Amino acid sequence: MSAESTEEVTAAVTEEQEDSQEETQSKTASRLEEEGDIAADYLEELLDIADIDGDIDIEVRNGRTYISIGTDEESAALDSLVGRDGEVLEALQELARLSVLSATETRSRLVLDINGYRKERAGVLQQIAEDAVAKVKADGGTVALEPMSAYERKIVHDAVADLGFVSESEGEGAGRHIVVSAD
Repeated sequence: MSAESTEEVTAAVTEEQEDSQEETQSKTASRLEEEGDIAADYLEELLDIADIDGDIDIEVRNGRTYISIGTDEESAALDSLVGRDGEVLEALQELARLSVLSATETRSRLVLDINGYRKERAGVLQQIAEDAVAKVKADGGTVALEPMSAYERKIVHDAVADLGFVSESEGEGAGRHIVVSAD
């Protein structure tokens, strides 16, 4: 085989691989959009049953479907769907994930936000991570944080790593929490 034909074969294989990657990404994006549509329909039915007004937005980014429910005006009814410490929000997110699983037979990693709770909470979690790192710097040793959900722990782990420190999750179930250390 000549050098030119080897280059042509290599170029053709590379082009096929790129096409295959684009097709996979397209399938993944459409699958995530389908997840969003299924979950949004489910959540819209729940809002209708509860007679709560809210606008549902679907966004696909970073390999996940993000659904947000909000309103232009203050809504105590939507706030009640967040619940104390986001407990109702977490339950609704799990129900939305189950609706997707039921319809597609595929587990979903969708994230639900109501009235910007998760965005606001992310800022609080960032501050918790910074405070824990500051305490580790000042005192040495470790700092154990309060228990939190897997989603919140991920945010704190990322924030602690960005600050150059180490964090580990410890404990079981509802008591699972993060311990921050210098190494």
